[in-house]
Amino acid sequence: MDKLNYLQGFGNEFSCEAVSGALPQHQNSPQQVKYGLYAEQLSGTAFTVPRALNRRTWLYRLLPSVVHHTYTPYQQSLLKSTPFSDEFSSPNQLRWDPLPYPNKKTHFVDGLITFAGHGSIALQEGAALHLYAINESMYDVYFYNADGDLLIVPQEGELRFHTEMGLIDVAPGEIIVIPRGIKFKVTLKNDKARGYIAENYGQPFVLPELGIIGANGLAHPRHFLTPVAAYEENEQPCQIIAKNQGKLWQAQLPSSPLNVVAWHGNYVPYKYDLNLFNTVNTVSYDHIDPCIFTVLSSPSYQHGVANMDFVIFPARWLVAEHTLRPPYYHRNIMSEFMGLIYGVYDAKDEEFAPGGGSLHNCMSAHGPDAKAFHSGSTKALKPEYLDKTLAFMFESRFAWQPTAYAMETPILQKDYQDCWQGLERVKLPS
Repeated sequence: MDKLNYLQGFGNEFSCEAVSGALPQHQNSPQQVKYGLYAEQLSGTAFTVPRALNRRTWLYRLLPSVVHHTYTPYQQSLLKSTPFSDEFSSPNQLRWDPLPYPNKKTHFVDGLITFAGHGSIALQEGAALHLYAINESMYDVYFYNADGDLLIVPQEGELRFHTEMGLIDVAPGEIIVIPRGIKFKVTLKNDKARGYIAENYGQPFVLPELGIIGANGLAHPRHFLTPVAAYEENEQPCQIIAKNQGKLWQAQLPSSPLNVVAWHGNYVPYKYDLNLFNTVNTVSYDHIDPCIFTVLSSPSYQHGVANMDFVIFPARWLVAEHTLRPPYYHRNIMSEFMGLIYGVYDAKDEEFAPGGGSLHNCMSAHGPDAKAFHSGSTKALKPEYLDKTLAFMFESRFAWQPTAYAMETPILQKDYQDCWQGLERVKLPS
């Protein structure tokens, strides 16, 4: 695989070519591009947004994207979209076991299963939450999503993303973001793979402001990587699947759509190694709010309130004194879906397994289970290193509305509330 470019911050411009001289030097769309390539612009924001927020990339390709046959509906019954009205959202806490692998050959698009969502594709706000479990590569099948950005969190199995801008390999402990509209296919590097996806309908992901943290901390811009230009020479007919306004569509293409020979711009896929996150935490007392662990954020029109945040809980030192070190019991206006990539989460027992998930919606009480509370409130508070653990949270200003599949699947834990039943009511002295 080719080396990757450094993203070096969101909004920066890049240029990359797979064939020397293919990239025009002085204008974006000259009358004739070298080698006879076609110039095509991909815009991820409105043309008139401020310069610092404008995202677009010029592509120089063997064949323009307009060349395809008529799109017809594509059947995939477990991928859902707005409005999320299958089920009423109850105040119950929800938790699921890991998603089982399919019994038949299933590639990335067919392996997507929607668990929850909110907002509106038409209004470009909100998000959807999908899980995937796959055991087959996409060979002559390609995909793009016109509805939102895809933030993909592998939990098991390495994946290779073949994108219009080049190749990106992603393993558990890393993430990849595929902005809306970019075409790609997914191939397996192992026999199977499983993970989580946030489909962001709202504003593009950005790094959170650091404020009084200062110039250093959390995710560093220089650790985000973009692909180096590469193109497929496959001239055989193939299939493209598109997600458009909540529905899947398919069309035939005369050849691979990954035919970009050169590109320049700032609207590109990117990956990030979560092990490089510079964790900030308390060195005195009390448990810090989870927003201190935010990797990426999709802003909303309300300043300081996210359409969706991606938050992680990585390996870290716990040193707080006179403190219940697991998260305190809490109810909050933000709604939280939590997943576990590997290891053990310090506030839950082994029933919260890698590949599983939990959902605590707006104002639903949650916190450490009885075992974690009793342990955290009685053990000696020496410096402790949480090793080989990585959990994450998709947190949103909107309540996550579960799908019928999520509420009916056998992997839904019917007894999740039992983990708190060992907490006894305090009896005050008379």
